[in-house]
Amino acid sequence: MNQSQSPAPTGYADNGGVRIAYEDLGGAGGEPLLLVMGSAVTRFWWPEGLVRAFIDRGFHVAAFDNRDSGQSTHFPAAKAKPVTALFRKEVPAYTGEDVADDAAAVLDALGWDSAHLFGHSNGGLRAQRIALRHPARVRSLALSASVSSDAGNLKLLRYIRFGFVAKMSKLKFPDTPEGDLALSMAVSRALASPGYPFDEAEARSRVEKDAGSPVRDPNSMGRQLGAHWSGPRLDAIHVPTVVLHGDSDQLLRTSTARDLAASITHARLVLTPGVGHDIPGPMYGRYAEEVKRNADEARLHAALYSAAMGYNETSPTIR
Repeated sequence: MNQSQSPAPTGYADNGGVRIAYEDLGGAGGEPLLLVMGSAVTRFWWPEGLVRAFIDRGFHVAAFDNRDSGQSTHFPAAKAKPVTALFRKEVPAYTGEDVADDAAAVLDALGWDSAHLFGHSNGGLRAQRIALRHPARVRSLALSASVSSDAGNLKLLRYIRFGFVAKMSKLKFPDTPEGDLALSMAVSRALASPGYPFDEAEARSRVEKDAGSPVRDPNSMGRQLGAHWSGPRLDAIHVPTVVLHGDSDQLLRTSTARDLAASITHARLVLTPGVGHDIPGPMYGRYAEEVKRNADEARLHAALYSAAMGYNETSPTIR
């Protein structure tokens, strides 16, 4: 996908009356790769350079807006502040299972029986739950800057850098289109990788496309973060998995990634030097290579499984 290309038309998947906006980002004919974005932002926050890196490595890439963001259905449900929503017992608007089913509806709309998943930030948490709820539809998992689906409240408290959260809560900008742009740019700059120059032009190109981001709306973010999960635990995941985490992440401690990788059978942990709670341009190729390695491993597993099934079906019974 080159930068002069016209944007793909927005498609809509349906999950029980909830509309989920999605976009085919290019690479038709490649292996399907679904990008799962985190809370408070939309599919427009995926860097074009990262998408190109995936396409260059043989992937057909699509992305979608989570419910309560972008062009997907927004919920007028009860107020839910982002941090306190993590610890509330009641469900603010919908469940983690509902959110996982949204992704399955997107796969249906795309005509994909299964796909590799790449989830960033809270999108990594969602990707875990998609794999747990719809295991036959997930070929491999790449989890970037993500917390564990199995983490309880006490672990979450240890994982999150609350000083950074407090700093972000103090950002104040006018409630105008210009103020929204300035706020999104301030968030992008705060999350940018300390070990790499901040690419202001790249960040601006993303946030200017994002007319429906709930960055300013703490209730939308709170409802997303507060979607309770009662499904299986992470040891039920058996697809090839890589856990990517910047060693300079401003929001989540590296212990988050270590615990997550330890919870998934045979998951690989990759700590990336100088990377914060974003993916800087110089790392696009590295991240895309890790996703490709996952895909290669998934193909090998599938081939071995098919060979084993063929052998069992044709072999004589030994008594």
